[in-house]
Amino acid sequence: MEAVKLIAKLVISAGMVYAVSEIVIRHSRPWLGALVASLPLLSILTFFWIYYGIADPADRTEKLAQHSTGVFWWVLPSLPMFLIFPWLLRRGLTFWPTIVICCLITMGLYAALAAILKHFFGIEF
Repeated sequence: MEAVKLIAKLVISAGMVYAVSEIVIRHSRPWLGALVASLPLLSILTFFWIYYGIADPADRTEKLAQHSTGVFWWVLPSLPMFLIFPWLLRRGLTFWPTIVICCLITMGLYAALAAILKHFFGIEF
C-alpha cells in the first residue's frame, strides 16, 4: 500500500510540472503557464501529503504550520530571480549563463535570509 501512495504522489506532482510545460510549449500560452506555475500547488499538495501522512493531530498541525511558515520565508529570496532572468535574456545573455547567474544570486539570497532568520528570530535550518 505504501508503494501505491508513493507512486500516486509522484504521478500527481510530476503531472503538475508536465501540465505547466505543456501549456507553455504546446499551447503557446506563456502567461497562462506562468499563472499556473505561480500558484502554490506544490505547497498545497505537500499540505495534503503531510496531513494524511502524520497520524497524531497535534504533530500534524505543528508540521503543517511550520511548513507553511517556512515556505513563506523561502519564497522571498527566490522572487528576484524572476525579474533578473528575463532582464539578462533581453540583454543578450544566452540561457545557460543566465540560469547560472540567477542560481548563484538566488543561493546568495538564500544564505543571507538564513543568516537573518538565525540572527533575528533564532530560526535555524
